[in-house]
Amino acid sequence: MEGGEWRNNIIIELRARNKRETAAFQDIFTFQSRLFDNVNTLKNENLQLTLLNERIRYSNTESVSSGGGAINEKIQALEQKILSQQEELTSMHRRRGESAQQIINLNAKVHDLEKSLQTKDIVISENTALIASLRAEIQMYETNMTELQGLNQVLRDEHQALQIAFAAIEDKLRKAQDENRSLVERLIKYKAKDADKMNEENEHFLKKKSDKVRKELEEAAREGGSRSSGGSGGSADDKIMDSIPFYATTLPSKVALRFDAHDGEVNAVKWSPTDRIVATGGADRKVKLWDVSKLGTCESRGTLVGSNAGVMSVDFDSTGAYIVGASNDFASRVWTVGDQRLRHTLTGHSGKVMAAKFLGEPTKVITGSHDRTLKIWDLRSRMCTETKFAGSSCNDLVTSDGAGSTIISGHFDKRIRFWDIRTEMSANHIILQGKVTSLDLSRDSNYLLACVRDDTIQLIDLRMNTIVRSFSHDSFKVGCDWSRAAFGPGGRLLAVGAADGAAYVWNTHSGRLEAVLKDHSSAVTAVSWHPQSGLLASVDRGKRAVIWGDL
Repeated sequence: MEGGEWRNNIIIELRARNKRETAAFQDIFTFQSRLFDNVNTLKNENLQLTLLNERIRYSNTESVSSGGGAINEKIQALEQKILSQQEELTSMHRRRGESAQQIINLNAKVHDLEKSLQTKDIVISENTALIASLRAEIQMYETNMTELQGLNQVLRDEHQALQIAFAAIEDKLRKAQDENRSLVERLIKYKAKDADKMNEENEHFLKKKSDKVRKELEEAAREGGSRSSGGSGGSADDKIMDSIPFYATTLPSKVALRFDAHDGEVNAVKWSPTDRIVATGGADRKVKLWDVSKLGTCESRGTLVGSNAGVMSVDFDSTGAYIVGASNDFASRVWTVGDQRLRHTLTGHSGKVMAAKFLGEPTKVITGSHDRTLKIWDLRSRMCTETKFAGSSCNDLVTSDGAGSTIISGHFDKRIRFWDIRTEMSANHIILQGKVTSLDLSRDSNYLLACVRDDTIQLIDLRMNTIVRSFSHDSFKVGCDWSRAAFGPGGRLLAVGAADGAAYVWNTHSGRLEAVLKDHSSAVTAVSWHPQSGLLASVDRGKRAVIWGDL
């Protein structure tokens, strides 16, 4: 029905328009018809006048003499009339041609208008179909909008319920944190009491031992210098030496080796726990192994490749068979030392990875990054098993026991955080006076060494969670945000690089600056002590590595 109506409407409009456009030319058509009638009339009159003229001429030849003057006048008048009639006929023909041309033009215009009308009809039909499809689409969108509004209301209700649940859980968490804090404080108090009791027992034991040794010496003196008494005196001296802790670290004083380790900055250095092999990591995206076991020479043992940016940290596992490197390309990599092959690539951080360490065993690795997270990796499954959110960029980390259950991390926000891998939250933290650039743990896991950007080295007793000594010097300035400090093998000495190109060595017991080792021409970024021989390795930002001590 609707299709028939719009066609009838179009036909009515076309007829009205045709009537409107042809009304202006109606007078021309009428005038044309009158012209045709006038032309026919004039033709008849002209024919009659021609016949009359012929008769007059014929009669004129018969009566020339009688009344010739009047007839001539009549003939001239008739000729004049014929001439005017011919001129009028000529003008009529001209006007007829003009009218015919106007009619042709009008017909052409009508034809063009008909074509335009057909085109518009096609456009109208297309637009009608488009309007119908758009109406259907609008209806579909309205239906979808109604469904989405209903879904949005459901989501709002769920969100409100989740907010209520979150508030309740947050309240529980706050209470648990308060309880945990109180438990930690109680634990610290108990540990302090245990430490005091243990110190008292040790003092009592040493006193009893010294009394026993004194008695033995007195008995030996009474025996009068016999061989047996001399033997007894030697045994007592041995016992006295046994009662004093032995520290194998000797103070390095001279350069044993110096060599160019990389093509750019050297960011990290670490000794192998089993051999005289030192690993270095540099801005040239490589980890290099150097054998210094031969006297006076440094031999390259290989280059570990695979990193796409500078290497910031290197670490051996406890067996010396594996080495892990942290890189600025947001990844860490594990190589085997024997065949120098890349075994694992650990990707998942969204910022520079500043530290990577083995977590108790060669199959687990922990990494710290500028993306404010710590990640624990299982090398057997080749995946991240846990992510800890620290809230600040991590510059270094250590594990405080052989099982790797406790992690200590140093951060940009001046905090040292303690983590238990069995829980997600940080168990405790210590606030220092500057950004923490590195951490190192003593061999007995009782003391923590922290290099701080305020140009100090802090010694922390982990049993008390307190700072027991601070090391500084007027000429000592920390050279970079990843400057690495390290304990000596026995724990009596510590070393750290400085911005003036020197390595500073302090005595951890007395706090005295023992030595300033100068051989570098640029800032020293990292140092490492050999665990058995006491050799000290240092690297700088000008591609040089130096081995201090006696090979």
